[in-house]
Amino acid sequence: MLMTAEFWVAVAFVIFGGIVWKVGGFGMMTKGLDGRAKRVRHELDEAKRLREEAAAVLADYKRRRTEAEKDAERIVADAHEEAKRIDAEGHVRLEDYIARRTKSAEQKIAQAEAQAAAQVRAAAADAAVKVSETILRERLQGQTAQDLVKSSLGEVKTRLQA
Repeated sequence: MLMTAEFWVAVAFVIFGGIVWKVGGFGMMTKGLDGRAKRVRHELDEAKRLREEAAAVLADYKRRRTEAEKDAERIVADAHEEAKRIDAEGHVRLEDYIARRTKSAEQKIAQAEAQAAAQVRAAAADAAVKVSETILRERLQGQTAQDLVKSSLGEVKTRLQA
């Protein structure tokens, strides 16, 4: 048994382990493994923190998007209401404009009718005066007739124009 290769491999392994232990190799290996575990734990904590931060950013984005959609809907609704209000205001203005124009046209027509009536009355008065003058000249003669005709015609003319 002392001469087998496995025995001498086991003895060399125990001696190697003793030397490594004496030099502090196991402590260095443990320290290295602990450092590696600490780095992995730190990376996992950082990944967890980044994940939570990403989730918070996503939630904030969704909240902002929802608010933006509500704002957009409110803006569109306000724009529709404003358009309806402007439309109604335009109709009111148009109706007011039409009413004013109609009233103005009616006033102009009434004025034209009154003017035409006055012109017809004046023409009728002139015609009546001329007819009366002609009839009186044929029937009356002399200066007295002339004075009477002039005063009567003036009186008739003023009464017909009134």
